[in-house]
Amino acid sequence: MFGDYSIGDLGAIFAMQGFAGLILFSVYVLMALGLAIIFGQMGVINMAHGEFMILGAYVTWMTSNFFQSFLPGLFGGYFFVAMILAFLASGALGMLVEWGLIRHLYRRPLDTLLATWGLSLILQQAYRSIFGAREVGVELPQWMLGSKQVTDSIEVPINGIFVMCLTVLITICVAYIMYKSRWGRQVRAVVQNRVMAGAVGINTEKVDRYTFGLGCGIAGIAGSAFTMIGSTGPTAGQLYIVDTFLVVVFGGAASLLGTIASAFTISQTQSTLEFFLSGSMAKVITLLAIVAILMLRPQGLFALKVRR
Repeated sequence: MFGDYSIGDLGAIFAMQGFAGLILFSVYVLMALGLAIIFGQMGVINMAHGEFMILGAYVTWMTSNFFQSFLPGLFGGYFFVAMILAFLASGALGMLVEWGLIRHLYRRPLDTLLATWGLSLILQQAYRSIFGAREVGVELPQWMLGSKQVTDSIEVPINGIFVMCLTVLITICVAYIMYKSRWGRQVRAVVQNRVMAGAVGINTEKVDRYTFGLGCGIAGIAGSAFTMIGSTGPTAGQLYIVDTFLVVVFGGAASLLGTIASAFTISQTQSTLEFFLSGSMAKVITLLAIVAILMLRPQGLFALKVRR
């Protein structure tokens, strides 16, 4: 298999494959951060998480068209505006869903699974009715096109570098919110002992609503990033929901560090195996390996100790 390649060529190929794994890692982290907050912190199985992500993608697409039509001189910076709007749109819809649906189903995980699965079907049909069944794509600003020459034989796409930088920034912001801010301490208090948190004056219903909105808002930002690597359609979110849940469960519920470690392990394993095997076989082997590890360690890579 490697007879036609020199050592230098093999090194370049593996470096490119490793960078492709880092891009996949960034996408997994962006998608899984919101779900880790909702599933890990609240215990809600949100099967509509992919649809919140696609809402962010559609908002990015509409923002791109608006800037092209009315503000062409500012088109180079539309993506930053689109990310803010995607976060606000997905977060607002998430808070509305929590108020109208999810708050009635706490401590009933199977019911939340069925309810959010039904919600995902409703949102898919709504997207199909509003935006059409055909997939759409955004036009990237000129500065995001092309690639950066690292060595004579290694090039990395600029939009991939941007996605990785965005992932690092969002992860730092989420870590600060969850572990350093007053609101983050309230969230962790509600997770560890809801009754006691309410007894000391924490508005647990408000914490739940904002937490669900934050998780959905981060999914919207992931949707914005998704437009740079794929086209957007009404059912595109369902293609990633299984991988996202896999990342969260394998890393350990309610563990930010576990989510990051899990996303890195899965993405690099899958990317490396794709060099030797087909994409479908790489995914199957990765899934089997994760299932085997979860059988030995069902709590995931990192487990949070919670008072019962």
